[in-house]
Amino acid sequence: MTTEIAIESQGLSKRFGPIEALRDVALAVPTGQTYGLLGPNGSGKTTLIRLIAGLLRPTAGSLTVLGESMPSRRILAEIGYMPQTAALYQELTVRENLSFFARIYGVPPVSAVNEVLELVGLAERAGSPVYTLSGGMRQRTSLACALVHRPCLLLLDEPTVGLDPPLRVAFWQHFHRLNREGVTIIVSSHVMDEAERCDRLLLLRGGRILAEGSASELRQQTSAPTLEEAFLRYAEAAGELV
Repeated sequence: MTTEIAIESQGLSKRFGPIEALRDVALAVPTGQTYGLLGPNGSGKTTLIRLIAGLLRPTAGSLTVLGESMPSRRILAEIGYMPQTAALYQELTVRENLSFFARIYGVPPVSAVNEVLELVGLAERAGSPVYTLSGGMRQRTSLACALVHRPCLLLLDEPTVGLDPPLRVAFWQHFHRLNREGVTIIVSSHVMDEAERCDRLLLLRGGRILAEGSASELRQQTSAPTLEEAFLRYAEAAGELV
């Protein structure tokens, strides 16, 4: 399944009772790019990812993912989702977790699991129960579960939190390889140096868009020396700094 624009929204809003988590979000994400959602905790990044994944229904506005209006069950097999908190079975081994998710998506578990174990560097720990793994290894296992069915859209919510620098670099190298294969990636972060690795960025604060563009465009538009300073200037201009 291919489309020039992988994700598109207009006026996308989500409320949880009196809490307005997102307001009037408009975006268009080209296929095969890494698109970053950048903002502090509580800015609406996870809510937006869950809407894209079809796990939430918007309060208002439209959202199209891979050519389908969301939420839609028809494209779930095309989406890989790595939540911020690893959704793993602690008593099962790494291989058993991956085999479980492979079977859910209807892919041959043996070949798919072996391939993804190599990709995330866990082949030697395939027989280890998840509860025995370090935090970084659990992150890698969670990523492997999101990749095991070879999705064309990958949703990553704070995927590198708690990882050491070499492992963070390895993750990003793999994300860029996936882009070259045509995979579209949505990644949320509040780490500015990681945001520089994205093709384009959506700056969010308080559920609202501050700006959108490449890291260089955002710096140029604000005459800021760093992306962090650019973010602060956009937030100040929007009256979002307290």
